[in-house]
Order: sequence, then structure tokens, then C-alpha cells
Amino acid sequence: MNLRLFVAAELPDDVRAALAAWRPDDPALRAVDDGGLHVTLCFLGWVDEARVDAIGAAATASASPVGELAVRDGLWLPPRRPRVLAVQLDDSDGRLGAVQEAVVRAMVEVAGHEPEARRFLPHVTVARVRRGARARRGELPPPPALRFAPPALTLYRSHLSREGARYEPLARAPLR
Repeated sequence: MNLRLFVAAELPDDVRAALAAWRPDDPALRAVDDGGLHVTLCFLGWVDEARVDAIGAAATASASPVGELAVRDGLWLPPRRPRVLAVQLDDSDGRLGAVQEAVVRAMVEVAGHEPEARRFLPHVTVARVRRGARARRGELPPPPALRFAPPALTLYRSHLSREGARYEPLARAPLR
């Protein structure tokens, strides 16, 4: 059986709640479940279940302290025809970026992952544009001024449904 997997940095509960409260009320948007807000470091896609233990071990071995991140601006991704509403994170010392690079290297080695060509943009997706809909773009209200340290790096399984994805943690390592 194949599982849909990704590796992410978790967010503290208070940060998830504040970002969920910031989201604009727009019928074209489907909010990401508050408990599912995270920073994706590496999306693996569909992977054979037999490889999960090795992938989890390699992902968690890539964890190292990230330090403090800050919420910056709200942004539509991609900018021209957005599919998601996100908040960009400030990783001023590059430590989250270094963990992301380590995770990707590990996933290339253990899972045969093909790295993305675009640069890592630390962000949290807070809503997705519904299929066939167009979100009201334009200027977004400033997101809450938050500073936080991600508590953990987690390998997640994504369960897809019409109501949105539900994320199941499979392996976890501290980032503090």
C-alpha cells in the first residue's frame, strides 16, 4: 500500500490559533484545519508503506535546533494564479533552511526523492483556493506579529478527503 507523506516543522498551539484567526473570511477559500498548520520541509508524495520506518528515521535524524522564527507577510502562492493563502516566515539566521536542506538530502538518499528546483520559501499555508473558485486577491491585512520556535520535526501521513486533508504523525524529533 502507498501512503502520502511529507516532512514538516510543527507550530506551537498559540501560533496555530493566531494564524487561524487571521485568515480572511472568503467563500473561495477552504481553511486548513487549525491543528494541521505546519511548515512543509519536504513533500514526498505517494510512498510504499514498507519504506516508512527508514524514511522516518532519516527525517528525524535531520532535526537540529532551529531557533526563533517570525511571521512576516501574508502572501498568495503562486502570485499570478494563487492556489493557497500563506504567511511567510522570517528565518533570518537560516537554521530552518539548513534543516530543510538536510531533510531533502536524507529523502533523496533513503526515498529516492526528486528535489524541487525552486528555492525553499519558509511559509505556513493557512487556506487553499477551492477548485474552480478565484479568491479575492488584493492587499491582505497584516498577519499577527508572532515569534516562535518550532517544537518538532515530524513525518506526516496525509489522509485526503473532500473536507480537506487530515495529518497523522508517524515519526517526530525535537527542534529545540
